[in-house]
Amino acid sequence: MGRSIARSRTLRAASAVTAGAAALLTFAGAAPGTADASAAPAALPKPVPASQGHLLASGMSSVLPTSTCLTKIHIRCYTPLQYRKAYDLSPLYKSGVTGKGRTIVIVDSFGSPTIQKDLTAFDKNFGLPDTKVDVKQWGSVPKFTGTPDQLGWAGETTLDVEYAHAIAPGAKIVLVETGVAETEGTTGFPEMMAAEKYAVDHHWGDVISQSFGATENTFPGYGKNGTPSLQALRYAFADALKRGVTVLGASGDAGATDSDAAGSLYTQRVDSWPSADPMVTSVGGTQLTLDDNGNRLKPDVVWNDGYGAGGGGVSGVFSRPFFQNGEAKVTGDHRGTPDISMTAAVNGAAWVYQTFDPNPKNDGWGLVGGTSEATPIFSGIVAMADQKAGHDLGLINPKLYRMGQVDAARNGIVDVTSGNNSFNKVTGYNATKGYDLASGWGTINGPLFVDALARR
Repeated sequence: MGRSIARSRTLRAASAVTAGAAALLTFAGAAPGTADASAAPAALPKPVPASQGHLLASGMSSVLPTSTCLTKIHIRCYTPLQYRKAYDLSPLYKSGVTGKGRTIVIVDSFGSPTIQKDLTAFDKNFGLPDTKVDVKQWGSVPKFTGTPDQLGWAGETTLDVEYAHAIAPGAKIVLVETGVAETEGTTGFPEMMAAEKYAVDHHWGDVISQSFGATENTFPGYGKNGTPSLQALRYAFADALKRGVTVLGASGDAGATDSDAAGSLYTQRVDSWPSADPMVTSVGGTQLTLDDNGNRLKPDVVWNDGYGAGGGGVSGVFSRPFFQNGEAKVTGDHRGTPDISMTAAVNGAAWVYQTFDPNPKNDGWGLVGGTSEATPIFSGIVAMADQKAGHDLGLINPKLYRMGQVDAARNGIVDVTSGNNSFNKVTGYNATKGYDLASGWGTINGPLFVDALARR
């Protein structure tokens, strides 16, 4: 998979298990012959940088309760029903606000050949209404043969589609598959941006979810004359701004740093694009502590669990946009990210269902974390706000910052004041009261947030 593809981290087991079985996971990367069928590993394998790919664990035959995950694999695991409870989405659904009449556009390299089958199984397991995914291929998309790149993006596609749909079950899903893997620098972006502009021009959807990004430093000519190689790719976002389409971008999984083109973590604070673009809403990551039913046991904190940390920092390309003028003491003269945060922690991973892997041992239920989980979840929130407003909301950043600055709690913004996004020995930023570069404005209370965002 591309070095900076997706902002997700997946846990993959080497063999299938049954629910409640005493024997749990043999993790990929363990020394051959070391797995003990009677006990879980003491810790998960050391993660690679987010921009190098995913932590993988899948091939489980059924979903386990959070309490069992804690006992057997030493992390929390959550279903979409628990997330719905945590964000108090039930009142919205009961009032008919489900994203009905709106469409979420998800853009991923290669896609997944089994996405419809997998979504149907996912929906059936959790009692969600099924929907037909409208798959559109842009350009020459190679046949799926199970290469590492294709497997990684298929996992990303599965996460994006299943959780956008789980949060906004009434919204339509358009999956745009492109034929070149996004890595670092400009690679893959020409195809993605051309596809997004076409989608905007032909009104394929109301909100675009992007779970990918490249470190600003890796764009040719970085820091010189506004980094023309990056600026030349922004046309799709300008088009979305003009036509009132909301664009979201994952802030990253490596805290206040990211990877260079060789896959090595930078030792300075850098930001990634498209998350850092002022025409994009940057979605960061939090860690939820929930019980088996989705009830919060303590307030959310910035995601930083040893397997990754929510991306955030200041851009080296973009100056401070007008909507952040009130936060100049935090961002300085630059664009700051993230803008808002949702669940992303590996220790709090999301259940996904997938059957695209040529190795059948890897098919079934798996666990995923990362801001590429947070981003499609937030796309569902925006789709519901679009429905309630009766029109597309377009760039939500100006409204979001006004909501945060004026009675944030009443507007459904839940301040995250604990944690930081320091990662890999790179000092990041602390969560503080109000806006910060670790969680943005914090996270949300679903009904209040959707109502406030939808209001004129």
